[in-house]
Amino acid sequence: MEYRLLGRSGLKVSELSFGAATFGGGSEFFRAWGSTGVDEARRLVDVCIDAGVNLFDVANGYSSGLAEEILGKALSGKRKQVLISTKAFFPMGAGPNEVGTSRYHLIEQCDASLRRLGTDYVDIYHMHGFDALTPVEETLDTLTTLVHAGKVRYLACSNFSGWHLMKSLAVSSRYGWPRYVAHQVYYSLVGRDYEWELMPLGLDQGVGALVWSPLGWGRLTGKIRRGQPRPAVSRLPKTAEVGPPVADEHLYGIVDAIDGISRETGKAVPQIALNWLLQRPTVASVILGARNEEQLRQNLGATGWKLSAEQMAKLDEASETTPAYPYWHQRLSAHGERNPAPVPAATRS
Repeated sequence: MEYRLLGRSGLKVSELSFGAATFGGGSEFFRAWGSTGVDEARRLVDVCIDAGVNLFDVANGYSSGLAEEILGKALSGKRKQVLISTKAFFPMGAGPNEVGTSRYHLIEQCDASLRRLGTDYVDIYHMHGFDALTPVEETLDTLTTLVHAGKVRYLACSNFSGWHLMKSLAVSSRYGWPRYVAHQVYYSLVGRDYEWELMPLGLDQGVGALVWSPLGWGRLTGKIRRGQPRPAVSRLPKTAEVGPPVADEHLYGIVDAIDGISRETGKAVPQIALNWLLQRPTVASVILGARNEEQLRQNLGATGWKLSAEQMAKLDEASETTPAYPYWHQRLSAHGERNPAPVPAATRS
């Protein structure tokens, strides 16, 4: 297992990390992801630690806190061996102040997460979304207070747009407050929007990417192919209601390319999709989710080897889409001397 610095910080995280959204199954939505209980969670945690994984990711909103509780129990006695990442933003009750990143909500939710996790501190605390109603200064001042209190060690965000992140970094720099060192993002071979603005920003500002749903909401498990019925057991029908749409032919073209590389390498479809991500700029860690030990062990096999430059290029070409404006227009000058693109879209790895 390789360990990488998390953005512009001194914290080293394993290139693969484990996501505990499958723990608990506290609602119909989360049951589509998984319903792992404490005993199975302990087994999955042990498999991860044995493989060298040191980062475990969760959120207060996963199954209304149940996932944090189960992860805390699964990590009992192992706290000093691992890093824990959790998040706040989404509603945790019906009250008007039980959502967002206000001082009121963050202090309350950070303490609640610590109780559920059974720990005195979290290593990485994410803002799970951007709160357009709370002043950025209030959010970042509160996070600074939590850092100084020893309850939080590093700050990160998730699902921000470029201007959300850049404004936050500018405010932190202005006041000398701790900066976001990581951005938890959706990024996969079937969803490369991250490359348009957030990846160049991450390169420029030293913000590492923690990648969620790296298999495209279950589309790159190897179970979906042209001319075959969709699997009977899958989270995709439910999660696709809120997840990004992907045209069938685009997906099939990507899977065809992966299948060709699978025949060359002997690696499974998800292992190839994950290995592609591990070679992309800014990626610090790819977060794995797994319903069971078999899935987990297969996905952990994405490390210890590398796709060739030619194989990376094949996957780049198969997964390429036309970006939204102004990014398609900026590509017109990507090779010019006055305005080079920070990351030429599908060619740099």
